[in-house]
Amino acid sequence: MAAKEDRLASIKLTKVDDLFSTEESRNDSQREKVMDIPLAEISEFPGHPFKVRADEAMLEMADSVKLYGVLVPGLVRPKVGGGYEMVSGHRRKKASELAGMETIPCLVRELDDDQATIIMVDSNLQREYISPSEKAFAYKMKLEAMNRQGQRTDLTRSQVGNKSAAKKSSEILAEQMGESKNQIFRYVRLTELTPHILEMVDDKRIAFNPAVELSYLAEKEQLALFETMQAEDCTPSLAQAQRMKKMSQEGRLNTDVIYTILTEEKPNQKEKMSIQRERIDRFFPRDFSEKQKEDLIVQLLESWYKRRQREHER
Repeated sequence: MAAKEDRLASIKLTKVDDLFSTEESRNDSQREKVMDIPLAEISEFPGHPFKVRADEAMLEMADSVKLYGVLVPGLVRPKVGGGYEMVSGHRRKKASELAGMETIPCLVRELDDDQATIIMVDSNLQREYISPSEKAFAYKMKLEAMNRQGQRTDLTRSQVGNKSAAKKSSEILAEQMGESKNQIFRYVRLTELTPHILEMVDDKRIAFNPAVELSYLAEKEQLALFETMQAEDCTPSLAQAQRMKKMSQEGRLNTDVIYTILTEEKPNQKEKMSIQRERIDRFFPRDFSEKQKEDLIVQLLESWYKRRQREHER
């Protein structure tokens, strides 16, 4: 009798819902679904390296969202304490905010930190234009995530890499991005630059190759370099950057040496027109970069020149 009761207890009865559900409906219950999630419940991805700019393209996207909604869902992951974290779709989220929307369609997916980082980087590297700083931090974040997943990588040992060490993650990333392994390392070196100098690289006031060399300078040396560049309105050539790197490694680089190197006459150096900063700064928003100021000045001069031409033609 006892054996019979044990057998009956071991029998699992099928639920009524399962009896009348189809295989398709059961598969559908496990499939990812698009949900309309309140924007207020979605936080930014920590350390997101890609800038979300409120530029003309963003305003056009916001207009499109007003008319048609968000056509491609974002991707979020649930947060432990509640709410969601944006993995892919930061620009769509910003456009939705500008369009006055309260929700955004998203796929909700369980992802660990490394999976989320790799997806976030890969989805953003498809943009039409990526600044050097965005690419640098994106490459670094993805390599670190790949490393934690069990693949070796050496992020900043040298500008040209180490041929004797197998860095599988960097080789994979190089193939994915269509870059050489050495170029991946050179981009990652830019993350060692101070924010002000890195901004100059993004604004194309410092070329990529000199910037890589300058990344080997200590933070204190970089601060002195930035102050000298601002005061003298000049930037280093590749040869000058290499000299500063060498002298830094030898412990001989200081403010006086930086000044001497930067102010020496370069080959084919052209005379530059300079305008005192206090004469023009009051006309620009505080968050304008030097490149934005220069572009606006040139734009206004072009408008003035065209107006003069039309007046002479009358």
